[in-house]
Amino acid sequence: MNILITGGHGQLGSDVSTLLGMKHNVFSFGSRELDIADRESVNAAFSQSRPDVLINCAAYTAVDNCETEKEQARQVNVKGPENLAKAMEARNGRIIHISTDYVFAGNKPSTESYNEDDPVAPLSEYGKSKLAGEKAITAHSSNYLILRTAWLYGRQGKNFLKTMLRLALADHTRELKVVNDQYGSLTWTTTLARQIQAVLSSDLQGIAHATAEGASTWYQGACYFLDAMQVPYNISPCVTSEYPTPAHRPANSILDNRRLKQAGLSVFNSWQKDIDQFVKLHKKELIEEATQS
Repeated sequence: MNILITGGHGQLGSDVSTLLGMKHNVFSFGSRELDIADRESVNAAFSQSRPDVLINCAAYTAVDNCETEKEQARQVNVKGPENLAKAMEARNGRIIHISTDYVFAGNKPSTESYNEDDPVAPLSEYGKSKLAGEKAITAHSSNYLILRTAWLYGRQGKNFLKTMLRLALADHTRELKVVNDQYGSLTWTTTLARQIQAVLSSDLQGIAHATAEGASTWYQGACYFLDAMQVPYNISPCVTSEYPTPAHRPANSILDNRRLKQAGLSVFNSWQKDIDQFVKLHKKELIEEATQS
């Protein structure tokens, strides 16, 4: 199978490329090699790869910057998916598109989760652009799967857990305040890549949620990770209002992987089990990277 991966050098795309490359002909493009908002660039990549399946991991994910860089966000998060969907439709191919929890308002109680049928109501420009990207996929493709995920971390790129590790190693006595009233599921990109591999051989279409099982706050997740890393720290919980940001963050980002479970396709573990495995595999490299940055 020929598989084209956009955003292939990013946190998720690199894991997807590595895993699928073991069994398939993978063509992985980063943003410098493929501008998904440019139709000529897309056509060139398609001529080279002749994909049966396209996995779109490319996105403009600078959430706060999206508030002021609206056009740039729309080019990558809306125009890009539209171009890719049209190109795959012309080949009668399948597109798997990665979306986000930010399409929801996040105002459900923390004891509840969002399923695929819940009404969308994004509150940030990032969420609005990603929702518009979903609509572009559904409008221009007859063979698509949109996977909504959240709170990603992995070996490559920047993420919340790596930031917490870097700050704790820099000065473990320094007090760090971390938000304790936003809830979600820390999701390992390696497991999400395995989930993408699992749906490749299925005929699942439409929208499905894809995050780790269980939920925590950012504060709880940071403490669990640093404990697993056996790194001393001084972290205190705070509320969102103490850490204002330009973009609104959903208070509840907990997604229910209902459709994957109903189809017997879910490969997700608890967020704690995945962090334990992440640390077991990468502890040394994570510490080396954190102390050098």
